[in-house]
Amino acid sequence: MKIAIVEDDINMRKSLEIALGDYDEFDVKTFRNAKEALKKLDESYDLVISDITMPGMNGIEFVEALDGRYEVIIITGNATLGRAIESIRLGVRDFLTKPFEVETLVEAIRRSQKAKTRVKPARKTAEPRDGSIFYGSSEVLEKTLSLAIKAAKSDAAILLLGESGVGKELFARTIHDHSARSEGPFVAVNMAAIPENLIESELFGFEKGAFTDAVESKIGKFEAAHGGTLFLDEIAEMPFHLQAKLLRVLQERIVHRLGSAAGTPVDVRIVAATNADIKRKMLDQEFREDLYYRIATIPILIPPLRERGDEIIPIAERSLEEVVARYGLEAKEFSQEAKEKLVAYHWPGNIRELIAVVERAAILSDDTAISCDDLFLDARF
Repeated sequence: MKIAIVEDDINMRKSLEIALGDYDEFDVKTFRNAKEALKKLDESYDLVISDITMPGMNGIEFVEALDGRYEVIIITGNATLGRAIESIRLGVRDFLTKPFEVETLVEAIRRSQKAKTRVKPARKTAEPRDGSIFYGSSEVLEKTLSLAIKAAKSDAAILLLGESGVGKELFARTIHDHSARSEGPFVAVNMAAIPENLIESELFGFEKGAFTDAVESKIGKFEAAHGGTLFLDEIAEMPFHLQAKLLRVLQERIVHRLGSAAGTPVDVRIVAATNADIKRKMLDQEFREDLYYRIATIPILIPPLRERGDEIIPIAERSLEEVVARYGLEAKEFSQEAKEKLVAYHWPGNIRELIAVVERAAILSDDTAISCDDLFLDARF
């Protein structure tokens, strides 16, 4: 198994290299930082072990740049709940806090190897049998959904608020599906995932020759969503200096592609979302107050999964069915003890974390009945 260790601390890097070098099954290569690793990683590597706090590019940015090409284990001496949740969102297999025993890391590596060898090539799964995009239901979810569907009937801008992983895009799609624009396109944009220098061209498009690499014209997300819904996820992460341009488009309903003096009328319904304290960002002058009132005609707060306990088992069971089908595994089910553990857990990463836990448990479980130990919840934040 070929492993890349990315660690800027020379003592930690050498210690891990020596410790893992004692295992014949591991072929270990080390890198001083993420940028160096990105230049040299190729398809021969099976696993990346990375620190979070590094100069130039931190571990979270590094994992995003890897884009799912490798199994990843994060190690850090500065663990925070936010970083753990972000790691889960990006598909990181394990999150270990320094100091840790070498045996703990070896166990994590072997879990990752076991997961990789167990799965068969993924295949597309069928849509939910009942046509619903929500896998479970609870009283608090139904109340929030009722508000969202009522708001969908108008053309008012909606701002979805809530923690990371609560299902904001599912709500946005539900709003679109219950609106008069349901036959039009639904275009989703994650503002936090677009490099700052590309946001303007992604949203508004560009003409051929507008900049060095503009070899042909391209429409932006606003034009792509014409007649439908534009979902602006992580809106609070939009750079402040670009917010005025977005506000102007929302007010005038006209976009100007980069490199063009002519404007193009657009007819879109805006649904935005954020997990940030957007009012605090306004007080700190990181988010424009006039833009907030433009996108938040109807604000809707989506409750976290810990307040929607009745949904946990239905979501877990439906996710388990999909994982089994996707990877061609034998049929599995949760033991009663595992179900109780799932319900009792606080789910800081919400639905996204639950789905990740189920996928890993399904792959690593040796039996048809998934046990508490297979969930590996005691080691999570």
